[in-house]
Parts: sequence; structure tokens; C-alpha cells
Amino acid sequence: MIYFPRHQLAADMADAVRGHTLFSDAPNGLFLAAPRRTGKTTFLRNDLLPTLETQGVEVVYVDLWSDQQRDPAQLIQAAIQEAMAPHRPAIEKLAARWGISRVGLGQWIQLDATPTDNGVASLPEALRLLIEAGGKPVALVIDEAQQAVTTDAGNTLMAALKSARDQLNSPDHIQLMLVMSGSDRDKLLRLVNSHSAPFYGSQIQQMPLLGKAFIEHIADLIERQQPAQAPVDTDMLLQAFTAYGFRPQLFMEALGQAMSPLAADENRFEQRLVSLAQARQRDVEQDMASDYLGLDPVQQAVLWRMLEMGEGFRPYNAESLAFYRRITGKSVSAQKAQRALESLRERTPPLAWKSSRGEYAVEDAAMTKWFRSLIDAGRWPPGADE
Repeated sequence: MIYFPRHQLAADMADAVRGHTLFSDAPNGLFLAAPRRTGKTTFLRNDLLPTLETQGVEVVYVDLWSDQQRDPAQLIQAAIQEAMAPHRPAIEKLAARWGISRVGLGQWIQLDATPTDNGVASLPEALRLLIEAGGKPVALVIDEAQQAVTTDAGNTLMAALKSARDQLNSPDHIQLMLVMSGSDRDKLLRLVNSHSAPFYGSQIQQMPLLGKAFIEHIADLIERQQPAQAPVDTDMLLQAFTAYGFRPQLFMEALGQAMSPLAADENRFEQRLVSLAQARQRDVEQDMASDYLGLDPVQQAVLWRMLEMGEGFRPYNAESLAFYRRITGKSVSAQKAQRALESLRERTPPLAWKSSRGEYAVEDAAMTKWFRSLIDAGRWPPGADE
């Protein structure tokens, strides 16, 4: 896999979360959304994290998709504990001074998301210990952060992080930076979009996708390694990259096929690449249509409503129940709608996602894009010939 560095973007984000950018709310939390497989995690791990580290920041990184059998709260706590381990002697002295006695048990230092009087370090206290023992500010980078709101413990921990941010930071002294990324903007919004959300009032930023600069980098590599292919048609490469949803891994795999000496036709590789991209796009759309058409009428109506309403989806209110009745031609009770939602969640792969507060969203954001494209083309709902 070819790595394309984005140093300037990383530097700009680092400045923002450290409070060095005028009028930026990033010191209160930087929330980044980008579709799956578009290079978000690669950017975080290879660009943003090293940039923060070179600026003297202790970085704690955790991917909430790394172990989906564990509660997201446990994953975040484990990452913080791992970061604390190298500072153990200093932390033990500080903990004793602060009356935190329960160290050396289990995973060395016990953490709790809420303050207690039993000597267990709360999450804000643990982060303060890490900051003071290490002598540097801390950036907690949580990838796929929307998973935190799927459990009660995860929601509690997010509220504790908000409390830690408020306790540790002042306008001119940022000690705790929070960077939270997600592959689905609608789901990530559950952290910020209601009075009960832990980071209510913060804004979701769309992370810039790879684009023309990335394509020019690829074209330059091709021309240097295979001079006979020069000049490379970057417009056609960008067309194919767009059709692949700006996903570099899929694009590079197809590029390898298009440039293979075993390619069957005599067209230039750019033309073969565009054809591969268009064929895959048709296959993905047909798969989504098949998934939709394979549902029973109530499931279709519920999924349709979810796609249409986005974050405003309320499955059991009067408007939604009236919508289900209009689409199915029959009365649909809240209980029937709930069963349909649960069946959508239980499919493999699932079509619906649920937070611990009972909020629902489409599991794959690509399905929303597909829905919108058919709406715009006047082709919704899909027919059996899709």
C-alpha cells in the first residue's frame, strides 16, 4: 500500500487542538467524520499522531473497532492505563499524595468513569496523573468514537472525558486534547447533537478526502517507474478514484489490475481502470438494491424512513407510523416497527445501528448515499429489475 503523507493537514489540526488557531473550537474537542476506508485511520496514525508527539504531546490512541467483543469504555481505559505504565513510580507518589490508594490491583491502577470516595482513581484524576507525571499535555485520540455511545459504560466514560476536559483546560492552557473520529457522521453526531449528549454544542468536521494531489502523486510514481506510460491521464485516474468513493486501497487494487501485462484489451490502463471502477459501482448498487428488495414490507418501510430522516429518525412517533402505513398499505404498530428494526440489526451484515439511548441509524453510510442518488434520479424505490 502506498502511503501519501499529509503533513500540512496534520500540522493545521495539531495547531487547532492545542489552541493555536484563532476562533477554533478544537481545544474543546475535534470531531472528524470520514467514510470508511478513505484513509482516516492511516492519517491519524501516520500524520497527526507523530506531529503531536514532535510538539511534546503525550498521545494516547485507541481504535474502538480493534476489539468489538469488549465494551468501548474498557478499550479507552486500557489505552490510558497503558500510557500510564511507563510513569509508574511518579504516578504512585502522586496518587498517594492525592489519596488514591487503590493501585497495584488488577491492571495496576484501577480507573472509574465517575468520582468515588474509595480510593479508586476517577478518569479525570487518572488523566491528571498522566499529565503531571509525564510533564506534558495529553492528546486522547479515539478512532471510531461513535461506538462509545452503543453502551451505557461508554456513554458514562464520554461524560467523564468532558468533565476531565473542563477540569484540566483553561482558555490559555490546554492540557487535555480530545480528537474523536468516526466513519459515519450521523452516528458521530450522537456525541454532540442533543442536550443529553456528552459533548453537546461541538461541531462535526468533515475530514478532507484524498483528491487531486494524491492522484498526481500516483501519476508521478507511474511515470518514473514506467516511462512508456507517460503522460498519465490524471483526469481519468481522478474519475476512477471518485467512482471508488475516494478509497485508496480499492483504487490501488484496481490500478494493479488495469496495469497488469495480462490485461485482455488493448486500451490504455486509464481506460481499463475507469471501466473497472464503473463496474464495481454498479455491483455495489445492485447489492444494495438486492438487500432492500429482500426485506419484508415493514422492514422496507422502516429502512426507507431511516434513510430519509437521517439523524431526525424517530421510529415510533406519529409521523413515522403514518409513513409506514402509507408505504405498506397496512397499519403498523410501534411493536411491529420495533421488531423490524431489531431484524435489520440482526442481519449479516447488519443494516441498522443502535445507540445505548435507543437512537437508530443506517449501519453503512454508503447506503444513504445510494438512497440519495436514486431519489435525485427519480428512481426510488428500487424495482425488482435493479
